[in-house]
Amino acid sequence: MWSAGDRHRRTCSREAAFTYAITAAGVAHAVTAACSQGNLSQCGCDREKQGYHDREEGWKWGGCSADVKYGVEFSRRFVDAREIKKNARRLMNLHNNEAGRKILEERMKLECKCHGVSGSCTTKTCWITLPKFREIGYLLKDRYGGALQVEPVRASRLRQPSFLRLMEARGYQKPTDTDLVYLERSPNYCEEDAATGSTGTRGRLCNGTSAHADGCNLMCCGRGYDTHHYTRIWQCNCKFHWCCFVKCNTCSERSEVFTCK
Repeated sequence: MWSAGDRHRRTCSREAAFTYAITAAGVAHAVTAACSQGNLSQCGCDREKQGYHDREEGWKWGGCSADVKYGVEFSRRFVDAREIKKNARRLMNLHNNEAGRKILEERMKLECKCHGVSGSCTTKTCWITLPKFREIGYLLKDRYGGALQVEPVRASRLRQPSFLRLMEARGYQKPTDTDLVYLERSPNYCEEDAATGSTGTRGRLCNGTSAHADGCNLMCCGRGYDTHHYTRIWQCNCKFHWCCFVKCNTCSERSEVFTCK
């Protein structure tokens, strides 16, 4: 069984920061997309993006602009509602939720279509579109790699924490709006540890030629890895002959599989 302290440490890591950020961004993205597609009765296209916007530039709002403000606000009401305890973990979760939504808002794209005789672009109609969610995921993965450790600062008269500051920073330097933050360092995922929920990496499949996180050197935590040789045999190049049978060749392929020691 996990103690309360174990559970607290297990859920205050940079992995938790990434999970909260991408969940909040995902809810905002999904709701915004549903609004633009007309799948929700409570929302639709962004009504503020209508009519002329810049007469000098010669373009105007048109089409259906994604109402990301509605999606972000829905995410705040839905995702942030569970953060009711006034403690440091609440501040961490709320910050990471907002960071995920902020990154989504910053990646909204302006798309335009030209109008004019013979393909000229005398005027343009423009609208705001959502980025692909995979793009948001990549950005949050980068933020995960550069996540910052923080600590709570408590108000003088109240025992509950009031804001987060960067660990080991001079003064009360706060993280930026799009930084992911965590309170406790991640557990050692290399070895099995029931207290933290880590299953370790022994026996895990790894990539023998990759220098990234899936590579055997990193995945196996310096313990080395085993190489397994397999031969796969299957029927191939099958042809139908009249009448009435199918004739196939036998194909084979040798492969290597690597697992962590």
